[in-house]
Amino acid sequence: MIEFLVSGGPVMIPIGIASVVAVAALCERLLALRRARVVPHGFQVELEALVDQQRWDDALTLCRKRVSSLSRVMEVAIAYHDEPWERIKERLEESGRREAAELERYTGVLGTVAAVAPLLGLLGTVWGMILTFEVIQREGVGVVSSLAGGISQALITTFAGLSVGIPAIIAYKYLLARVDDLVMEMEAFAIDIIERITASERKAGDS
Repeated sequence: MIEFLVSGGPVMIPIGIASVVAVAALCERLLALRRARVVPHGFQVELEALVDQQRWDDALTLCRKRVSSLSRVMEVAIAYHDEPWERIKERLEESGRREAAELERYTGVLGTVAAVAPLLGLLGTVWGMILTFEVIQREGVGVVSSLAGGISQALITTFAGLSVGIPAIIAYKYLLARVDDLVMEMEAFAIDIIERITASERKAGDS
């Protein structure tokens, strides 16, 4: 296997580095985008109960204690619960955009690898063909064994570039879809909390 990779020539080095970077970025994002870490269910249940009971200080403490994307967004809603609905929504949207950007962190690395790896493979292919034509110019087309090295290098780098690029684009699309699902879940819960806050404030006003 090592000999196979080495025979691909110097272009295999950046392709190998790209593959390592892609794997590292994927593993980091898979850990960071766990549902329990982004939108923990237990936190949602506790916060709903505290909001319904109008225990704003306890709700704010809960948000600050439970470290997650959802808790940071909800901290804004609770901190400004006594402001008009439009103001709360505006602040939540701003906080939500920050958290969405944080969730997408490093996903661009996979997109870059997916785009660059096949190009590196193509570069290796071109380089291998150049070597092949140099051999043809020097020795003619009669010596097949002399041509095999350049052709082999061209095919190996193409194979390596596609082998890295295809999984990288799949992982990139998967992570983007995962982020979208989590953001939509946060938005749905945020709307529910705003409605609960509005209802609680209305009850407090009536009493």
